[in-house]
Amino acid sequence: MQLTVLTVNLHKGFGFLNRRFILHELREAVRAVSADVVFLQEVLGEHELHAARIPAWPQAPHYEFLADSLWSDFAYGRNAVYPQGHHGNALLSKFAITHHRNHDVSIEGPERRGLLHSVLRLAEGRELHAICVHLGLRESHRQRQVERLCQLIDSLPADAPVVVAGDFNDWRQRAHRLLSRCAGLEEVFVHARGAAARTFPARWPLLALDRIYVRGASVRQPIVLPRRPWSHLSDHAPLAAEIRL
Repeated sequence: MQLTVLTVNLHKGFGFLNRRFILHELREAVRAVSADVVFLQEVLGEHELHAARIPAWPQAPHYEFLADSLWSDFAYGRNAVYPQGHHGNALLSKFAITHHRNHDVSIEGPERRGLLHSVLRLAEGRELHAICVHLGLRESHRQRQVERLCQLIDSLPADAPVVVAGDFNDWRQRAHRLLSRCAGLEEVFVHARGAAARTFPARWPLLALDRIYVRGASVRQPIVLPRRPWSHLSDHAPLAAEIRL
């Protein structure tokens, strides 16, 4: 079985430097990839002030607005909560999501982070475990969060395929070895090209912050996405890949 996965940091629906609300353009760009499973970070679930002042603000939560009619199922994990609303990670799926849980991996201070774990029902009763990741900015926090991710994966059935994708903020690329050793994960771009893809900042990518890892699946090929329109839709460039279960 072959499927396409996409990961993108939505930057809360605003363009570079937060100057323009571009969620409608983001939806068209995400739909154009036509991925089977979409991993989203920095998704606004609610924001009362933006909803009152921006005419094009959708009535539905952003993850539901993006799912529209193309992805039948979606899951949302609320991470950051503030007086105006909240944001977090989300997963859009063309397969039924039978269960999902958001694991709070925040360490200390105001920075809130989570691992959104969803179980997808595939054909013939098979299951796929999809974990949407957004790790912290501080390296000491990321190290502990990667350990939590390893513990989560170790708790899953050993023969179940797993896809982990999202914004790792791992600019020193220290997570690869640990995730390979403790969880048996393989990063698709490292496997195919020998190095992680540079994704930040989207207009002039220098740092490899975003990743797609797999276990119990083979990488068919990374998908090259066009620089336009993505370079002005978020501060992170998206990643996509075809994998085979």
